[in-house]
Amino acid sequence: MYLFGASGHGKVAAEIAEENGLKIEAIIDEDPSKTQLLEYKVTQNLPENHAEMLISIGNNQNRKKIAERYPNFNYIKLIHSESNISKRAKIGEGTVVMAGAVINSETQIGRHCIINSNAVIEHECKIGDYVHISPGAALAGNVSVGEGSQIGIGASVIQGIKIGKWCVVGAGAVIIRDVPDGVTVVGNPGRIIG
Repeated sequence: MYLFGASGHGKVAAEIAEENGLKIEAIIDEDPSKTQLLEYKVTQNLPENHAEMLISIGNNQNRKKIAERYPNFNYIKLIHSESNISKRAKIGEGTVVMAGAVINSETQIGRHCIINSNAVIEHECKIGDYVHISPGAALAGNVSVGEGSQIGIGASVIQGIKIGKWCVVGAGAVIIRDVPDGVTVVGNPGRIIG
């Protein structure tokens, strides 16, 4: 398998791949100054189409650009063994689930998402493509998060809330009202600042 992205998120993804017994052939990065990540070679050369790949880039917009630019790879999921995932949850291709994450019954996680360390996603949530649920964030039941949104570290979202596309929910925010597309929300209770 290959990882696309040789920065901090790539290190965590590489360790999850190792834990799952996957052989990393190389890590791809468009920055020619990057030559090694952990003990893996970093290259700018792409493998052949249909190679197993995971986009190991933390930025949601950049993950989407890479996925759209290279649609013919076999994008895999990486799931840490110390996560807790309901057998009734669905997780899309290219998504990474990190240690301590909890994904409960009938939740749907989109493609190329990051469910970070100790994030909690309760029952029947719907998480769009390219979303990042940051470490320690908690989503109560029936929350929906639109494409490309970032839920900040330690944020809390009460049940039934709808968060729009390409939003940023700040670290530690408490979301008690729906959030429209494309805004930044911070504070307790959450308020729109941009």
